Amino acid sequence: MMMQSLLEDRFKLVIHHETQQLPVFALVLAKPGKTGPQIQPHSDDPPCMTAPPPIASGSEAAPPPTVAGGFPAVCGGIDGMPLSTSGRMRVGARNVPIELLAATLPQIGNLDRAVLDRTGLSGTFDFTFEWTPQRNGTTPPGADIQMEESGPTFAEDLKKQLGLKLEPQKGPVQVVAIEHVEKPSEN
Repeated sequence: MMMQSLLEDRFKLVIHHETQQLPVFALVLAKPGKTGPQIQPHSDDPPCMTAPPPIASGSEAAPPPTVAGGFPAVCGGIDGMPLSTSGRMRVGARNVPIELLAATLPQIGNLDRAVLDRTGLSGTFDFTFEWTPQRNGTTPPGADIQMEESGPTFAEDLKKQLGLKLEPQKGPVQVVAIEHVEKPSEN
């Protein structure tokens, strides 16, 4: 809100939010009525933790606690997990709706468009998912990033582990539209 106020004051910026039909990915079941081996409907056994355990002063963060199946013990969000033994990225979640997974996929999969839930799945789920990051474009200068270029794609991992796939289509996306902006005056 402070940044928006600053931009409105300094640049006379006027914006509004609108829905536009844009390219999206629809998240759907790869096989009708069937999910993958690393996703399951949420169960309250064991009960959810409401917050991660506190980190002792001066110590480094411990891996997040997990429950049977390797799911995070804390519920309600999608959390980063320690890298797999093969160095692949991992996330896990408990007690989350599929809509949250769909909203998160563009960031974790380096996707170029929004993902809309079209699975038809209701309720909340527990899952773990691992993938090899894939780069779109070039690595920024000075970046020390090691990315595995071989192995399954993000889409292949999504299908094999969670039984989900991404289908390109058009759909409603909330966007910010600029109505007016001015060059700032010199101070």
